[in-house]
Amino acid sequence: GDSDFGRGCLLARRLVERGTSFVEVRAGGWDTHQNNFEDCARNASQVDPGTATLLRDLKDRGLLQNTVVVWMGEFGRTPRINKDGGRDHWPEVGPALLFGAGIRGGQVVGSTDRLGAKVTSRPVTYQEVMATLYRSLGIDPTQTTLVDPTGRPQHLLDKPIAISEIT
Repeated sequence: GDSDFGRGCLLARRLVERGTSFVEVRAGGWDTHQNNFEDCARNASQVDPGTATLLRDLKDRGLLQNTVVVWMGEFGRTPRINKDGGRDHWPEVGPALLFGAGIRGGQVVGSTDRLGAKVTSRPVTYQEVMATLYRSLGIDPTQTTLVDPTGRPQHLLDKPIAISEIT
């Protein structure tokens, strides 16, 4: 799409083609404490086509098999609309979409009640999301530390975890 986010996705694809190891494309404006429906519709009109095109371009060029694409925030949004027509912060439930680099597509891990207020099956922790990303990048997530180029140990996760069902 012809938007800041769409142009960011195009640039990200070009950087990945040239070997860049980490690219962030941001899409602000999701903190919808007011005007939730209008703001989400406007944001989605940029993010949906940009994300879909980025994934298609990476796949068509054979880059998605070695590239991880992550779409997530640090929390979800309240299941009810507030007095200002918005949705507030909701740490109980939050979405994460993971693509590429050996992550099996087309699956949903975990579920919520009909309002999206509470997890009803298979809660997924941020630690598990990070372990899945590590594994897709070739880093053993059960390893507790890595040594950086200066020789200092860097802590990865709080504890080794079982991630056999998230592939």
